[in-house]
Amino acid sequence: MTLRILLVDDHAIVRQGVRQLLLNHAVAREVVEADSGAQALASLDVDPFDIVLLDISLPDINGVEVLKRIKRRQPRTPVMMFSMYREDQYAVRSLKAGASGYLSKTVTAAQMIEAIRQVAAGRKYVSPALAEALADYVSFDSDQLPHEKLSDREYQTLCMLASGKRLTDIAHALSLSVKTVSVYRARLLEKMKLNNNAELTFYVMSNRLVDLNPAMTG
Repeated sequence: MTLRILLVDDHAIVRQGVRQLLLNHAVAREVVEADSGAQALASLDVDPFDIVLLDISLPDINGVEVLKRIKRRQPRTPVMMFSMYREDQYAVRSLKAGASGYLSKTVTAAQMIEAIRQVAAGRKYVSPALAEALADYVSFDSDQLPHEKLSDREYQTLCMLASGKRLTDIAHALSLSVKTVSVYRARLLEKMKLNNNAELTFYVMSNRLVDLNPAMTG
């Protein structure tokens, strides 16, 4: 089974490496590249794909939002999230939004190939780490941690604020107005019973919700 794959990642070197891997191992017959959410959605409007490999950190639209738009337009197209974010950060949210699996960029070539083939065959891909995250989510569903009560937009705002981004930076990254981002900030502080950005940052760091090493984001 060789696939037509849409690879969405804003790092050219990552796209080049993954594309070569998939072609060399005869996983894909064609790999179409996109470096932004908008370009990915435009590509999907032109031709069908067997699977979409989608990064979360994109320059224009957050990957989870791109996922939701893909599932609204083409609900049968399987989407595999592909990111440096730890599985306990975005995997559960991604699966709830319609992803068929969540693949960390730390996986081996063999793991990636197996995951893509599994998802392309119509099954879900769940790694041991993701299975553990899902088990934790189910176990604590009735007694959620404060950040688990947030919407996707509020959670994105939380992580970006803790990473030191200003409201204007966040508004630009999420394609929102500064006023809207300010509302998200107010809501998340209220839901989490926090008073300011300092308490917010302390909470995020204590719960290891973001990797503050810039070399590891993406």
